[in-house]
Amino acid sequence: MHNTLTIFKRELKSFFDSPMAYVFLVVFALLNGWFFTTTFFLYGQSDLRTLFNIVPLVYLFFIPGITMGLISREKGLGTIEIISTLPIDDRDIVVGKYLSAVALIAIALLTTSLHFITLSSFGNSIDYGAVFTGYLGLLLVGSVYASVGMFSSAVTDNQVISFIVGIAIIFVFWLFDKVLIFMPDLLAGTIQYLSVEYHLSNISRGVIDTRNLIYFGSVIGFFLFLTTRLVESRRWS
Repeated sequence: MHNTLTIFKRELKSFFDSPMAYVFLVVFALLNGWFFTTTFFLYGQSDLRTLFNIVPLVYLFFIPGITMGLISREKGLGTIEIISTLPIDDRDIVVGKYLSAVALIAIALLTTSLHFITLSSFGNSIDYGAVFTGYLGLLLVGSVYASVGMFSSAVTDNQVISFIVGIAIIFVFWLFDKVLIFMPDLLAGTIQYLSVEYHLSNISRGVIDTRNLIYFGSVIGFFLFLTTRLVESRRWS
């Protein structure tokens, strides 16, 4: 746990030691703010459902962008070899880096709290329970996509390729519930369960079902497991 925490602090600090984190956070806030204010002022919809619908789409580019260099950068610079010789488990390295990405995603979500404050200041009736579960769902979705980004970063030492692979895999997860109408009934249930949007919609309605939590935990664990195996393979290459 100590090694994981050390890696976590190191990676989170490295995000903010460069302009990358600030650029991504500003772009994230501006994109979500634009969609929210457009709906709020033009269409008169005074809830956060629009925000909860658009954030997963912004995630498609935001999360691969912040995760693309977590491992591929270490590979490209050769520092992954040095880290591998230290008395640190590969699992600690992967989990520490992963948690730093999740922390940055949580910070990004905090930037959208301005919209919640805006709604509150206008005296709108707000379902605080639904707001809480909505943000919880967005954080869980971001955590899933961060695990995918970690895997993509471990596949190659090229950050651009990692970014593209990350977008491709995340897009597939995002697309699952969009193609249900084209799926035969035999596969529709399975495809729907694999859809991140399906589980997010359940949680956003204020329903925290253990099946949804098991789904998120399983997908995160699966990709972190694959990432750890890829990092371990460096010891034998």
